[in-house]
Amino acid sequence: MAPKGGKRGGGPAGRRRAHVKVKTAKGRKISSTRWLQRQLNDPYVEEAERLGYRSRAAFKLIELDDRFALIKPGARVLDLGCAPGGWCQVALERGGEDCQVVGVDIQPVDPIAGVALIQGDIMEDAVPDRITAALGGPADVVLSDMAASATGHKTTDHLRTMALAEAAYDIAARVLAPGGCFAAKVLLGGTEKDLLDLLKRDFEKVAHAKPPASRKGSAEMYVVATGFRGGEERD
Repeated sequence: MAPKGGKRGGGPAGRRRAHVKVKTAKGRKISSTRWLQRQLNDPYVEEAERLGYRSRAAFKLIELDDRFALIKPGARVLDLGCAPGGWCQVALERGGEDCQVVGVDIQPVDPIAGVALIQGDIMEDAVPDRITAALGGPADVVLSDMAASATGHKTTDHLRTMALAEAAYDIAARVLAPGGCFAAKVLLGGTEKDLLDLLKRDFEKVAHAKPPASRKGSAEMYVVATGFRGGEERD
């Protein structure tokens, strides 16, 4: 089912709805009950279902794109950690008929019309070459919503997610066209200095953003870099 949204501006965050309370069922953990209640009372979940997006995370990209104008008509977009495919759907909508989208994930992703999907681990040597071949040319935008599975230990979770952000930028630096954009998930505390220094060297502007669709209790945020210099200031 193709999404019906995609217009810039607006969002479900301010909409009021009846609160749903979920009772703990036999055999269900309290944490599972809390998760289910949160889902049922989340306007982004409801709106994603209504518009045909595969996940509420689609609104995070919509809000980032509204703010930073990442995806231009006809853009070539690479989405790393794309499962279940919501960001790919948004990229297609925003990029229009001539947009080319390549999605990569270690997990299988159900086909999306107009998207080239690659199943593989970006840490594996062969995957970057598969990405380059699928793009067929320089990317205008590289996106990463990748995050490591939470361990409950803040320092470990931060370091593991930062490692994925760094791996995403390793690929972005190889495939981005001059003037291109990069956006990647990081955790509260911001981007590690080494990666931030690279981004500030390689891009005209670098910012951190927490889109409204990010849950209030979540430590996630995004580093957004625009105006890729195309290696002109590299050593």
